[in-house]
Amino acid sequence: MTTVLLTGASGFLGQHVLRELVAAGAEVRALSRREETDAVIRKLGGTPVRADVTDVASLTAAMTGVDAVFHTAADTNTWRPHNDAQTRTNVGGAENLLAAAKAASVRSFMHTSSVSAYSHLVHGMLREDVAQRGGDSWINYERTKFLAEQAVRAAGIPFIIFQPSHILGPGDTRNWSRLIAMIDQNRLPGVPPGSGAFADVREIAKAQVRAWQREKFGEAYLLGGEHASFLELVTLIGGQLGRKTPKRALPLPLLKIFAQFKYRVSLITRKPPDITPESAMFTCHDLAVDSSKAIRDLDYRATPLPALLADTIAWMRSVQMLR
Repeated sequence: MTTVLLTGASGFLGQHVLRELVAAGAEVRALSRREETDAVIRKLGGTPVRADVTDVASLTAAMTGVDAVFHTAADTNTWRPHNDAQTRTNVGGAENLLAAAKAASVRSFMHTSSVSAYSHLVHGMLREDVAQRGGDSWINYERTKFLAEQAVRAAGIPFIIFQPSHILGPGDTRNWSRLIAMIDQNRLPGVPPGSGAFADVREIAKAQVRAWQREKFGEAYLLGGEHASFLELVTLIGGQLGRKTPKRALPLPLLKIFAQFKYRVSLITRKPPDITPESAMFTCHDLAVDSSKAIRDLDYRATPLPALLADTIAWMRSVQMLR
C-alpha cells in the first residue's frame, strides 16, 4: 500500500483530499497539531501524526517510509501584522517539507498553490503559460504563494502544482461560507465590484489525486470554475436563501477607503478587521480562469454555480450554520 503524507488534512480542501486518497487505497498520514484535528482525521480514515510544517525535526520523523506528499496547508491571512508568521508557514513550511521529503527519498510532491501566485497584477484570462507576478505583489499572501511554488520547482523532487481559484462546497466553515451566513442574517453591508471563478472543492480534490495517479509530474494545473461577478454570486445566494440582497456593487474607491479605515483601526485595537486593503483588492479584481488543461488531462469539471451553491448551503444547514 502506498503511504502518503498529507498536510492541512483538517482544513476545507484537505478533508476532501483525504477522502479521495483513502478511496484510492492510500495509507494516509495526516499532520495534526492537536487532539481536535486528530478526531477529524481518524473519522475520515487517516492516521494523525503530530507534526508541524514549521518544525523540521517533526517533519523528518513523520516522513519516514512515505512515498508521496500532498501539501494543502496554507496561511491565508490578509492582515499585515501577521505577515511574518504567514511567510514562515507558506514559504518556510514548503521549504521544510521539501527538505524532509528529499532526505527521505520521497518519490513525488503534490503542492496546492493558488491563482494568487499569478497576482492581482495580472489581468485577463489566466492560463498556465501566463507569467506569474506574485513576486512583485504588495500583498504578502500572493508573494508567499509565488515563492512557495518557486521552491517546489527548484527542489529536485518530481512535483505537481495545483492552482485553485475561489473554492466553494460542502465543508466550508471559514471561506465563502462567511458571505453566505452574512446574507442569511441580513448583515451584508455591500457587494464588491470584482468577479471570480468559483471552483468545486470536491472536483479539486479528485483532480489532485488523478494527477498523482496519472504521474503528471512537472506540470501545473489551474483549477477554476464558473465565472461570475460578486454581484451575481450574491444575488444567486440571496435567491436560494430567500433573502434580499443589494442591487448594485459598491463603488471601488469607497470600498478601498473603507478597507484602509478598518485597517488603521485594527492597528489600535490589535485585532484583525473583517476587511483589509489586501482582501478588498482580491474582491475588486476580475478573475477569469481557463481550466482546459486540467479538463483535458485530469477529467476536471466545473460544477454549475447554482448547483455548487445549493450543495454548499445544504451542508451549512445540516451543521446549523444557517438560520
